[in-house]
Amino acid sequence: MRLRSAFVFAALLTTLAAQAQTTAKDAWVRATVAQQGATGAFMTLTSAQGGELVGVASPVAANVEVHEMKMEGNVMKMAAVGPLPLPAGKAVELKPGGYHVMLMGLKQTLKAGDTVPLTVTIKGADGKTETLQVQAEARAMGAPAHAGHSH
Repeated sequence: MRLRSAFVFAALLTTLAAQAQTTAKDAWVRATVAQQGATGAFMTLTSAQGGELVGVASPVAANVEVHEMKMEGNVMKMAAVGPLPLPAGKAVELKPGGYHVMLMGLKQTLKAGDTVPLTVTIKGADGKTETLQVQAEARAMGAPAHAGHSH
């Protein structure tokens, strides 16, 4: 009986671990003003097994894309990117001035303190799709990236 209980416990732990291959931390979006049509969302993603960020969706925006900002010569350019690699065990930071999520065609003004739901889709190294439900806090333009978090 003890062996069976140990087996069931091990299977449960394996199942729970399989369901949580990727984590999202410190998710936030930049608050907007009336009539503003787009804003950025930021977070840190860590995939235990590795994979790719293949999509993000939110009910507050008509279109959501992963973008990258980078310097080309003396010009800062922003463009949508395909799947974003998530190396196994390494944190990938989506932040202002680098990789980030663009929420476009906003359906409402996002005020500081609002909670913005994001559905983050990851394709694991094993080919399986994982969906994360992330709640991102809207922060005012001048607020520090980690406002409200103690580290």
